[in-house]
Amino acid sequence: MTLFGNISDSALVVGIGRWQEAALAEVYRRHGAAVNNLATRLLGSAHLGEEVTQEVFLDLWKRPEQFDASRGSLRTLLMTKAHGRAVDIVRSEEARTNREYRSAQEHVQGRYDLDYYAWGFSIAEQVKKALETLPHDERLAIEKAYYEGMTYRQVAEELGTPEGTVKTRIRSGLRRLRSILGTQEVEAP
Repeated sequence: MTLFGNISDSALVVGIGRWQEAALAEVYRRHGAAVNNLATRLLGSAHLGEEVTQEVFLDLWKRPEQFDASRGSLRTLLMTKAHGRAVDIVRSEEARTNREYRSAQEHVQGRYDLDYYAWGFSIAEQVKKALETLPHDERLAIEKAYYEGMTYRQVAEELGTPEGTVKTRIRSGLRRLRSILGTQEVEAP
């Protein structure tokens, strides 16, 4: 049992309003796992789930007055905030993906005939061969980001590598590819 074992959530929020870190710690102990589980489940990422959880509790720390016991429990407030933030992230990611897809479609729409198809196939083969010359770590990071459509963060999680390292490997690999492909001359039809 903790020091705050018999204290209500409402009293803890009053303590948070008085900048009592121990009160916030107790609220986190009581509700943090539920908030994190919800965010992680909605986002499909433990890392993003942790970020949302941190944002929810930081918001409570900064604005404890947002809790009104007459409107519902503290857990309900925290879970609602986590749900809303997670949905915002999912929608934002979907909107970005849709924008990129529409942009790509607009670019190629109506211009793709057999000559372009053959030219594109030739380029794809050259890129594939050039990729095979890259160091394994760079090639793997590029393949996950560009062929599997993963974000830097997702690539980092999948490979168990820091995000900064993944970004460096991708940049370095793309530089090498540009150099390799720049020496080969392919003219558009």
